Amino acid sequence: MSGPAAWRDARAAAALLARDPLGLGGVILRAGAGPQRDAWCGMLKAHHPPPGLHRMPVQIGDEALLGGLDLAATLAAGRPVMRRGLIARAAGGIVIAAMAERMAPGTAAHVAAAIDRGTIGLVALDEGGEDERVPAALAERAALRIDLTRVSIRDLAQEDGGEAPGDPVSDAAAIESLCGAALLLGIDSARAPLLALRTARGAAGLAARIRLHEADLALAMRLVLAPRATRLPAAPEQDTPPDPPPPQDDGEGDGSEVSALTDLLVAAARAALPADVLAALAQGIGRGTPNGSGRGARRKDQSRGRPAGVRAGDPGRGTRLALVDTLRTAAPWQALRHRDDPRPGIRIRRDDFRVKRFEDRAETIAIFVVDASGSAALERLAETKGAVELLLAQAYVRRTQVALVAFRGAGAEILLPPTRSLARAKKCLADLAGGGGTPLAAGLAAGQMLAEAEAARGRTPLIVLMTDGRANVTLAGAGDRAAAEAEGLAAARRIRGGGIGAVLIDIARRPRAEAAALAAAMGARYAPLPRVEAGAVRDLVMS
Repeated sequence: MSGPAAWRDARAAAALLARDPLGLGGVILRAGAGPQRDAWCGMLKAHHPPPGLHRMPVQIGDEALLGGLDLAATLAAGRPVMRRGLIARAAGGIVIAAMAERMAPGTAAHVAAAIDRGTIGLVALDEGGEDERVPAALAERAALRIDLTRVSIRDLAQEDGGEAPGDPVSDAAAIESLCGAALLLGIDSARAPLLALRTARGAAGLAARIRLHEADLALAMRLVLAPRATRLPAAPEQDTPPDPPPPQDDGEGDGSEVSALTDLLVAAARAALPADVLAALAQGIGRGTPNGSGRGARRKDQSRGRPAGVRAGDPGRGTRLALVDTLRTAAPWQALRHRDDPRPGIRIRRDDFRVKRFEDRAETIAIFVVDASGSAALERLAETKGAVELLLAQAYVRRTQVALVAFRGAGAEILLPPTRSLARAKKCLADLAGGGGTPLAAGLAAGQMLAEAEAARGRTPLIVLMTDGRANVTLAGAGDRAAAEAEGLAAARRIRGGGIGAVLIDIARRPRAEAAALAAAMGARYAPLPRVEAGAVRDLVMS
């Protein structure tokens, strides 16, 4: 989609959200700080006056969000004085959440519950990288999604005349077509087509139209369904003659109308998605897939990391006192405690103490398990070398280490222990010779052993298996293809049972059923890449 067209849709989204913030739930606005985002927020303010807009800090606490005890007023009055939280103050309006991709899960759950109750609408400002996403609970409930990263400053000044409304559409055909398009795009949420229908009706209302038109549904596709797509149906063949139309009837839900309208909506989804997203969906590499991430798992920490609330406990032994929360806990009891001890001052007891909690991310390690057997081994290792070098270049920024396991001949070998050293990685890869049999089970066992050792050290391992899925050497070193493949599947299931994230890159010239079955047994993401490119491997591992 061109910049002017994307900006036109963004303008429409601002008007739609201002018209129906509680019904649409909100918008996820992907854009960094800059004139594009400022211009969009300015349009929203013009449609929805500022008293109805409320900003939410990144690290807001539950008390500030939901309401609770007003500490200063309570200490001054000697009795509990409550204050309203942000959600109560913003009731009926819109909350603008900065850096929503960093919102704590508990905070996201409270905001999602408020959206479900019809209390607030949400503008989630998404400024994160490729591996950071707005919490799923909010992404599910916010109807509209806008991406301004491809909109230039010049696009803001261009006036787009808009699109022709097209033909009117019956309500029955609109509902059936939106549901059909959602299924074709791999959207398994029943909420999505309902939000798309509400968006289309809102667009018709803004244009002072009583009936829905094709342009209203196309806009709903671009704003609601297309950004949620997890796959893309193949484009229709141009050389194939169209099927003869089915017999017509007098009902509103005409089958030919629905089919043609569904094709139109899928075409609108294609036009709305950038080329790189289209390529990823065409390969089946969906966004938000489980098992494997470029970021380490969250872990609790007593003294460092991002704030993660407070808990009851004694300060000391590595914990830090949360003074304000301690005073807030003690405040409601002051009147009662002063009856026993009338001296001036605040009475704090052991049960009042609150200590700070922090959350840190574990260091990650990508363990490459590479099939170095056969005549194509040199090509595979050259591509692996490129991927490892790209990963090492990001290691210090992304807190990622890499390791390399190669299997060939009669067994597997750990060629590169966990490291960030680029020179060491190059040397190990240069010294590796390929050829021989394929002991797949031995390679998986070595990768699992290394992953479990790194997990015991507090790191988050990810196994990146590069293979065509075939095996012909057993763990005992015997040349038995059937037994070797059975052992390989058993080793893959052990990796899945150990909860280890995995990615399988099929390096065969054509995608093979053996590799897909092995990925399913591992619980791994499957990426058929007949021509393995280092950049593609890096993006897949770090996604």
